[in-house]
Amino acid sequence: MNADQKMRQSTSASAYGARAGTGAGPGAGDGDPPGRVRRFWSERRVPAGIVALVIAAVSGLLLYDVAAVRSGWRAMRWRDWLADELAARPLDNAWMVAGAALLAALGVWMVVMAMAPGLRGLLPMRAPEPEPGAGAEAEAAIRAGIDRTSAGLVLRDRAMEVPGVRSARVDVGRRRIRARALAHFRDLDEVRADLDAALHEGIRQLGLARPPALSVRVRRSAKSKG
Repeated sequence: MNADQKMRQSTSASAYGARAGTGAGPGAGDGDPPGRVRRFWSERRVPAGIVALVIAAVSGLLLYDVAAVRSGWRAMRWRDWLADELAARPLDNAWMVAGAALLAALGVWMVVMAMAPGLRGLLPMRAPEPEPGAGAEAEAAIRAGIDRTSAGLVLRDRAMEVPGVRSARVDVGRRRIRARALAHFRDLDEVRADLDAALHEGIRQLGLARPPALSVRVRRSAKSKG
C-alpha cells in the first residue's frame, strides 16, 4: 500500500468517525422515534431452582446437626472443625478476610444477576400500531424481538449489496453496531457513504425499539492493492 492509499483510507475512517459522533447519517431521523419498550427478562427457572436446592440442602443439614446435638448426639466433624477454626483464628487473619471478601463478592454478584434482565442476545423491537378500538392490554400483549446474530446476518447481506464491497462483517451489540468491509474497487469514501446509507436503512427496517449507534470502517482489499 503506497502513501496515497494509506492517506485515503485514514481520511475515510476519520471522516465517518466525526459523523458518527454527532449521530448524523442517512436514516438517522427516519421512521418512528424509539418507543419505551422494556428489554426481555429471563425467567431464570434453572438457576433459581439450583440455588434453592443448594440452600435447602445446606439449611437442612445444619438443622439436622443442631437437632442432633440438642438430642444428646455428638455434632458432625465438619461443624466441630469449623467452630474450632473460627474460635482460634483472629478476625484480621488473612484466610478470614479472604473468605469474607469472597462471600461478600458472591452475594453482590447474585444480587446484580437477580436484578439484571438477562437475555442480552435479544433486541426488543417497536410495538406495532394499535388497531382502532384495541385496549392497552392488547397492545402490551404483543411484544417482538430479534436475535443479535440474526440482525447481524441481515445487515451483512445488506452490506454485500453495496457496489464495491468484496466482503463484510457486521457485529451487532446492544448499544453499537460495528461494520467492517473490504472494498476491491471504487473510491473508499464512496463505498463507505453507500454502505453507511444501506446499513442505516437496514437498521430502520429492523424496527428496533432502541436502534444502536452505527460504526463503519472500510479498507482496501489486499488483492486490489497490487
